Amino acid sequence: MGEAIMSGDFAVIEVRATVARSPDAVWGLIGGFFDLGTFLGVECAPLSGDGGAGSVRIIAGAIVEPLVGATSRSYTYSQTAGPMAALHYHGTLACEQAEGGASEIVYTILYDQSPLGPDERVANRTRIEGRFGEVVEAMKRYCSVN
Repeated sequence: MGEAIMSGDFAVIEVRATVARSPDAVWGLIGGFFDLGTFLGVECAPLSGDGGAGSVRIIAGAIVEPLVGATSRSYTYSQTAGPMAALHYHGTLACEQAEGGASEIVYTILYDQSPLGPDERVANRTRIEGRFGEVVEAMKRYCSVN
């Protein structure tokens, strides 16, 4: 018989912002896989690919993230090197239709928090919510002036 399969304890963090523009217009401004650094305030460079599925970016010279899935207005990536890689970190950036022709920017982070103690779980959630809250707000501001 094989090893026991562990299900993990996945934390899901979702950050949203509404923009008074069409989803296609918003996605055209924020949806480039290699453009995340603009909103993070750090360098984001391609390691391989053209920005489509299978492309790989490096953030701040140390965090490696391959693009594992995409739709016309979303992409999902994993982290294979960096502080969250061991926790099976994945992120999805999406732009959805909102009421009145507006858009909803949705950034969803998922990671396995099972190896973390209670204090680390709280600290991680607080850090990630704050950081990606800033990213989504930067995207909203950018879409409002461009």
